[in-house]
Amino acid sequence: MKGDYQDLVDEISALLGAPATLENRDFRLIAFGAHDSDDDLAMDPVRTRSILTRQSTAAVRAWFEGFGIARATGPVRIPAAPDAGVFRGRICLPVRSRGIVQGYVWLLDQEPGKPGPDPAALAAAMEVAQRIGVLLAEEAKAGADLSREFQAVLTAGRGWQQDMAVAALRAALGPGGDGLHAAVCVAPWPGETPATVPGAAAVCVVPLRGGGAGEPGAASAAGPAGGLALAVLLRLRSTDALAPALTAVARLLPRAAEPAAAAAAGPGASGSRAKAASAGASTGAGSTTAAGPHRMTAGVADPVRGLAELPAAWEQAVAAARAAVAEPRFGPVAQWSQIGPYRLLASLASDPVDDPAARTLLTPAHRELARTAEVFLDCAGQAGRAAAALGIHRQTLYYRLGRVEQLTGLDLDAGEDRLLLHMALKASRLA
Repeated sequence: MKGDYQDLVDEISALLGAPATLENRDFRLIAFGAHDSDDDLAMDPVRTRSILTRQSTAAVRAWFEGFGIARATGPVRIPAAPDAGVFRGRICLPVRSRGIVQGYVWLLDQEPGKPGPDPAALAAAMEVAQRIGVLLAEEAKAGADLSREFQAVLTAGRGWQQDMAVAALRAALGPGGDGLHAAVCVAPWPGETPATVPGAAAVCVVPLRGGGAGEPGAASAAGPAGGLALAVLLRLRSTDALAPALTAVARLLPRAAEPAAAAAAGPGASGSRAKAASAGASTGAGSTTAAGPHRMTAGVADPVRGLAELPAAWEQAVAAARAAVAEPRFGPVAQWSQIGPYRLLASLASDPVDDPAARTLLTPAHRELARTAEVFLDCAGQAGRAAAALGIHRQTLYYRLGRVEQLTGLDLDAGEDRLLLHMALKASRLA
């Protein structure tokens, strides 16, 4: 499908003699024409950011929508606004299907005083835009239409029911069912299925079993192991296409800091305000805060060819999403191949960990002791490294480890006791 969009964008570029870009209605880049101009104004900050990050900020979106592009049925001319980072005026071709806006084609307008595109060429370009609108609408409809089949695969359980569900999804996907796919889990999800997910073969919302514990020492924290999750089946042309797919997944996560900061700063903001907006966007904040217990995360499974391994891939995606809550260093989008021991722990700890030896240590009253024990074990039992990582004196470390042994009844000089405690501490982070 991406190749079809690119061909159509190139057709518009040829008709109007200017490089065009195509964005969906959420201002996420789908395709763009080649930029071979020596004109410095051809790549202003807004256009450059759109191409490099494949999306626009909330402030830029609001600014352009202020010109009525979402309601327009024909080309819309938007003047230059250097203060907003728009050095050259734009021509927006609304991409519609059955009266609903599906996206926008953007072109740079001519400099003031120079004639714009020929009306006949603009009319021909609008016809191409309508063809793009049909494709976008069909893609969204296909993903929605397959939600029931996709959901059945993820919830059927094992055995013949699952085999039948996989066969039904394969039949619905047609020849594309035998291609390369990656399963994605985004959680917690509010429940409404998004209208479009670029590159998705199917999208659905599914319940996730279980509850979970938070950081070591916390009694409980809600997270991806309970409530609802968004399941996405991404099409991949090759394993090399996983990187851009991860970028598409990241766009599904709310970015609580960006809209407010970017709106305050304005489309062309620079300096500390723009940096603040960028920093907020990078946190991947969820329904509360980036560090809060309800932080939305995403997990991506290893790519699979065909659909026979899709249920196992979904389990990988869920595990990766849970690991992203447990360890923020994995980022808001975690790949199953990159989560280390959580690959095993997430599958073992589908229910909250309640080992008798670690139960007392994992209460809020002993949060600092739990953290000390985890850092010590992370450092392979090397006291010097652990004390430095914790910023405490080595004697303080020894005192705390003694208290850990008293509370757990474990011997930290014994390998199996260390393994048990380390697993319990790590698994307690899994939501």
